[in-house]
Amino acid sequence: MALLFVFGVTQKRFLTAKSAKKTLVILRESVAGLSDATLAKFVARASRTVKLRGVVNVLVTSSRELRALNRRFRGKDQPTDVLSFLPGPGLVEALAGDIAISAEIAEQNARRLGHSPAQEIKILVLHGVLHLAGYDHECDHGVMAGKEAKLRQSWGLPVGLIERHGNGGQKSLNRKGRGSAMLAKTAGGGARATREPPTQARIR
Repeated sequence: MALLFVFGVTQKRFLTAKSAKKTLVILRESVAGLSDATLAKFVARASRTVKLRGVVNVLVTSSRELRALNRRFRGKDQPTDVLSFLPGPGLVEALAGDIAISAEIAEQNARRLGHSPAQEIKILVLHGVLHLAGYDHECDHGVMAGKEAKLRQSWGLPVGLIERHGNGGQKSLNRKGRGSAMLAKTAGGGARATREPPTQARIR
């Protein structure tokens, strides 16, 4: 179930066909050096590069809201850095999926790793876009890691999520156990996270 549906519960306009024709970026938490227009352009670029068809929407919000989403869609009552949502059946056909990011965790990790919060948000977006495109570093024997590293390097972004944790890098502040990309069951779709170890069967 995509976040577009969640937004639509309180803000019906997000569910209209007109609003689904281009990337929707919602910055509920401000990030230094990053505007919604700049992030929308990056999302579009990443989507084109990995040949992801359809619109990707992004919500940058608080850890509190990420915790609520994680609890609602994955049964995990704890915050995480990024969640990716596949569109459920019956939603807007042009939708590829949605990504929710914790601005607080992104800022903490950026400060600790020595790069800007804006760069960290882009790293998280890239990771989420790759998941929406079907990549899964839990079972693809390094394919996603290689793709992420190549794109990150070509775009001048710092060390990515998989490298900093899966390949001997430092752990993200808010991760426990080994890093993973999960697709947990929801009503008609799924949510991926990059925090907890896998505990449920993956679905598409």
